[in-house]
Amino acid sequence: MKLQLCLFLAVISLALLCAGRVETSRRPRYGGTVRVEIGAVVHSLDPAGAPADAAEAAAREEIGALLYDQRNPDGTFVGVAGSGAFHIAEWEPGKQLTLAANENYRGGRAFVDSIDIEMGRASKDRLLDLEVGKTDFAEIPPEEARRASERGVRVSTSKPEVLVALVFVAGRRIAEDAHAREALARSIDRAAIVNFILQKEGEPAGGLLPQWSNGTAFLFSTATDAAGAKDLWSQIGGSPRIVLGYDSGDSLGQAIAERIAVNARDAGIGLSAEPIASPAASSPKYDARLVRLRMTSFHPRDALSSFQSALAPMAGLDAPPLPVAASSEQIYERERTIVNGCRVVPLVWLPRVYGLGARVRNWKAPAAGEGWPFADVWLEQESQ
Repeated sequence: MKLQLCLFLAVISLALLCAGRVETSRRPRYGGTVRVEIGAVVHSLDPAGAPADAAEAAAREEIGALLYDQRNPDGTFVGVAGSGAFHIAEWEPGKQLTLAANENYRGGRAFVDSIDIEMGRASKDRLLDLEVGKTDFAEIPPEEARRASERGVRVSTSKPEVLVALVFVAGRRIAEDAHAREALARSIDRAAIVNFILQKEGEPAGGLLPQWSNGTAFLFSTATDAAGAKDLWSQIGGSPRIVLGYDSGDSLGQAIAERIAVNARDAGIGLSAEPIASPAASSPKYDARLVRLRMTSFHPRDALSSFQSALAPMAGLDAPPLPVAASSEQIYERERTIVNGCRVVPLVWLPRVYGLGARVRNWKAPAAGEGWPFADVWLEQESQ
């Protein structure tokens, strides 16, 4: 009997000891380097410089949020480089960037010592590196989120906060035809884009804000109206053709543009999808283009103001600034005015999707307007 009691106590002691070791290993610890892989190629970290494409613009926003203390409502950064949680330690433009923890950061020193960012990594290579433990964090295209999860990758998904929209270019002849703009807008099958291209990782967009933001997205239609589109297009004289541009190198943009071309053809609309080699060209050769706009704030007024500022020069929007204390009704009316003009055609909402390695702890999916939360992340110590 005594022997059984001794064995029982020994087992309990061993279990408690193991539990204590596990608990200790789960406690936050300082040190280590977060290994990050992104698909974008960042050529410059100068906030005033124009990015080469949407991917570089998005990556610079994420990096800027780590280097700068805070943002203005329009998304621009406040402070000087290094006032944020990290500062630049090594920088090889277009290839690699190492950030070191800012010891004097007013929010408190980050747990990790540094962040090593490798650029220009293809999505398939990022997924493979996550699987084999070669990287700790990687951006995952929304359309590949389900496949990544099925392969055992830890996946973190934000709320839908990246708007993909079609924007007609101000000054182009066909873009100035209201019937042409509305015809194309009606012909687009947003549900098919979400279901087949995005693999259901996204939502159809009818307005400029998602439902979780201002609560009015349901008031904007996302339905396809091929018959109405055909009728409007028939009222245009001659045989016009719309050239729809998308960023070269953007495989998702290409897939969406080609799907829109199919929808347009079904409605009798002449449209060709072509890659844009130089988005900053002063005289574009396209009538409309696809853009991705990331919400700079979870506040509806600030998010819409940022979108309006970004879209106005390209689309020729004539919309005054929103009042600082704009009500939900005022925000909705501004949305409705922009959308009804069909110079900007919302298509789909995308989440931000990330793959996380086994060492990463305390990760919280960032809210709209927030960057990578590496200031709060710590790394599990690898077993010896």
